Amino acid sequence: MHRLVLGSVLMAGVAAAAPAQAQETVRIGLIQPLTGSVAYNGQSVVEGARLAIEEVNAAGGVLGKKIELIIEDGQCKPANSVNAVEKLVQKDKVVGLVGAFCSSATAAIMPVAQKYKIPLVTGVSSKADLTEQGNPYFFRAAETDGLMAKAFAKILAKDLKLGSVAYIGVNDDWGRGGIEEFSRDLSALGVKTVLTEYFDHGTTDFFTLLTKLRAAKPDGVFVAAETQDGSILVKQIRELGITAKVFGVGSWATADFIKLAGDAAEGIHAAVPYASTYEAPRNQAFVKKYEAKYGIKPGKYGAAGYNALNIVAAAIAGAGSTDAEAIRAALQKTRYEAPNGVYQFTGKGQAYGFDAVLVRLEKGEPKVIASAPVEATD
Repeated sequence: MHRLVLGSVLMAGVAAAAPAQAQETVRIGLIQPLTGSVAYNGQSVVEGARLAIEEVNAAGGVLGKKIELIIEDGQCKPANSVNAVEKLVQKDKVVGLVGAFCSSATAAIMPVAQKYKIPLVTGVSSKADLTEQGNPYFFRAAETDGLMAKAFAKILAKDLKLGSVAYIGVNDDWGRGGIEEFSRDLSALGVKTVLTEYFDHGTTDFFTLLTKLRAAKPDGVFVAAETQDGSILVKQIRELGITAKVFGVGSWATADFIKLAGDAAEGIHAAVPYASTYEAPRNQAFVKKYEAKYGIKPGKYGAAGYNALNIVAAAIAGAGSTDAEAIRAALQKTRYEAPNGVYQFTGKGQAYGFDAVLVRLEKGEPKVIASAPVEATD
């Protein structure tokens, strides 16, 4: 396994003093799916975000004030997420935004954030082209599907002995993008594509799709899915006696998925930006705090919420002001040491410096079997 480069959570300057503002608190808006089929994951982001804000406020807040986190349910739907941003900006007067989980929802709110000139950070949305839109107010504190494919396709093809693969993904920007990236890189390695199928959020009966999968007889099944959909899908794969090796991107290494999928989770390979099993004191301190507060170990989404809110808080402190343009400029210069490495941003707003990992689920735990640094690309 490659050596993981991990750091401590640096909040230097977060409690720095600044001139008094009219508002009693510094408000940050968070848009996540709190209802619907992606709610498990959105709630995890909220948990991580709340833990971050609790720690920042305990240390004195930012600019001499407490941070107030205002949360809206975007349901992973573009229209709902746009409405949430309008409310957060116009009524709540937030100075920064975090969201909106699904890449399609995040793509919808990006131009709204740009219209109001409010900095927007996503800790989750991984569709590669989001940071290619030329939006100076958008920052991605997450990996891209393209990076995951480039880093781990060769390892997966070799370790899982993949001669052929079937691709199954949720029918949205992220699902289609993940399949596009992995199928391209695996095909370049000589792995044959035998099936490509999509399903809608909230699907509970995969029988027709899995009948096609069984007939295709692939060596492996790549899946892009979140907790609820993914756990139902892999359980039905095993119930139908399909023995192909399952791997993919999404919620696989989270405690919620492992609990819901049960025995069907065993042996799944997942490319993720974070796993609670990082063998580093700083990360284990984060895991201990998270588990003490919520009774569950953090997965990629809890870590994403924690990191994104810490990054915004650090940028506000670095700006020395709640002026949105000053915060945007400070985000560009922010260097944040997280439980899973260091986050800095390229000129296009893409984070780099932290590690992505490939894990295998073994006895309810994500075992790290390889890692790769997220490097600057512009």
